[in-house]
Amino acid sequence: MDVSQKRRVARLKRQARVRKKIRGTAECPRLSVFRSAKHIYAQIIEDVTGTTLVAASTLSKDIDGSGNVEAAKAVGTSIAKKALDNNITNVVFDRNGFLYQGRIQALAEAAREAGLKL
Repeated sequence: MDVSQKRRVARLKRQARVRKKIRGTAECPRLSVFRSAKHIYAQIIEDVTGTTLVAASTLSKDIDGSGNVEAAKAVGTSIAKKALDNNITNVVFDRNGFLYQGRIQALAEAAREAGLKL
């Protein structure tokens, strides 16, 4: 196994460990974050029905930039505004196996500053 495969397997193990404990309900849905090399994606999911309530990413037209920290902050602010428009105030944060640093941390902090309770 090369280094990239080991890194991916380790992330998937962390993801499974976190997902065992975190469930998104109708009252408190799950804010899931995915980070790729070029972009960052966030969606609010209600796990009981398996539906995505709100989504935002760096691919959307209203957010400039690619996958850097400033773009992650913009995605966090955008997802928080969309959630508040849909009367979602409390969410549980799912970092999806990624370490809580850099872009993931910037997105979470921007969402908190915009009024979302994580």
